[in-house]
Amino acid sequence: MAGAGGADELKVLGAWASPFVLRVRVALHLKGLEYEYAEVDLADKSDLLLASNPVHKKVPVLLHAGRPVCESMLIVEYLDDAFPGAGQAFLPADPHGRAVARFWAAYVDDELLSAWLAIHAAATEKEKAEAVARTLAAVDALEGALADAERPGGGKGWFGGDGGVGLVDVALGGFVPAIQASEPTTGLRIVDPGRAPLLAAWVERFCALDAARAAMPAVDRLVEMGKKRLAEAHAATTAPAETSI
Repeated sequence: MAGAGGADELKVLGAWASPFVLRVRVALHLKGLEYEYAEVDLADKSDLLLASNPVHKKVPVLLHAGRPVCESMLIVEYLDDAFPGAGQAFLPADPHGRAVARFWAAYVDDELLSAWLAIHAAATEKEKAEAVARTLAAVDALEGALADAERPGGGKGWFGGDGGVGLVDVALGGFVPAIQASEPTTGLRIVDPGRAPLLAAWVERFCALDAARAAMPAVDRLVEMGKKRLAEAHAATTAPAETSI
């Protein structure tokens, strides 16, 4: 098991609320790999973070025997390659299966996340409505992908199909706490059981994983943070303009 020191020493630089950091931590727990976790103050980034990720200066960063690996999904795949005997593989052996998994893992960020972020960046109600529609369309597409993954042999409720928790599960799983916090924070239900029953059941299964429970932030804490940010944003937009005399 990694983490005892030397060549297999693992350290994660992260921030507690980051869905990208959660991906990495869940992956490490699924692999059964021990690691040190270092919380980074993103308002005052540490020298270690800046030296480890000088290009983007972002978390997560995985340090393996002191060598940095950046970007959450690259780290997840790296764990498969660097520790082939630890836990189950996140990617299937079949080349087509690997390509499909990578497609949907990228879809989570390229479509679901980008549309979701656009909701909060919208300047008008029309832009907001369009972004909500895009977000829900991405959820619909992921519902279909999960149905396809379950179909061949009855499946086990994971995007990895009979293979169990895989790359797409880890990619989307990083956003599960934010999905749960969305409705109490903003009133928007991202995954509605009436619209996406398979995905809603998947969320419950993901939350029940020991690996997820060991790494997930408290949803109440995310809600508190989200409401504070919304209040600050509202105050900034409604503050009276300064006048000079």
